[in-house]
Amino acid sequence: MKINVSLSMDVEESYAMSPIGYLRTPWEEKFGIPRQPGLVQEAWGVVEFSSGFDGLEAREGLEGFSHLWLTFIFHSVQEEQTRLRVRPPRLGGNEKVGVFATRSPFRPNRIGLSVCEIESVTPELRLRGVDLLDGTPLLDIRPYLPYVDALPEAQAGFAIGPPAKQSVKILKSARDQWDELSEEVQSLVTEMLAHQPQPAYQKDSERIYRARVTGLEVAWRQGESEVLLLEVARATNS
Repeated sequence: MKINVSLSMDVEESYAMSPIGYLRTPWEEKFGIPRQPGLVQEAWGVVEFSSGFDGLEAREGLEGFSHLWLTFIFHSVQEEQTRLRVRPPRLGGNEKVGVFATRSPFRPNRIGLSVCEIESVTPELRLRGVDLLDGTPLLDIRPYLPYVDALPEAQAGFAIGPPAKQSVKILKSARDQWDELSEEVQSLVTEMLAHQPQPAYQKDSERIYRARVTGLEVAWRQGESEVLLLEVARATNS
């Protein structure tokens, strides 16, 4: 897989890049993915390295770090979806700002950046707090350095502080299915719903939302002050 990136200055240049690997995650579709890394700490990720990068040499020393940066491609965003102004969820999904003031995937180039916690380096590179779609192509991996990457005095514009979470109520219709899930999967689904992954501008309390995650189809609706889990079932291929 080759990825071309164009930079326009006095002349237009094109740079070919090949993924070093792909990330396996529980997020099977874009809808439901946390809007930022680390919000759902239970969200795991495993790096499947491409040939030439699948040995241990490139990972030597990584075990001494707690977090790393992933440089990746928003591979499921179509080319015609580039937007210069977007509606960030933190502004209610109705107010527009420039794309460079957001982390929107609808960018001129499809490059993204995400910081994740390292769970293990060998035998596989396993991560936590992942906010990427299953199968995301990775362009680079590099360690997170707190003394330069963590800036407590930095200003965050309209995104001050983490987004508010809501409590999640398991309705009777989902209780039997819910009790069959492992604690890890229950925590993953609960945290996903607590961060209200549905569009911020949709306020219809009767609307039912569905998302596929870690082999499950989850259905919920937004109550007045809590998220109501309606159903959780094994997803089908249809």
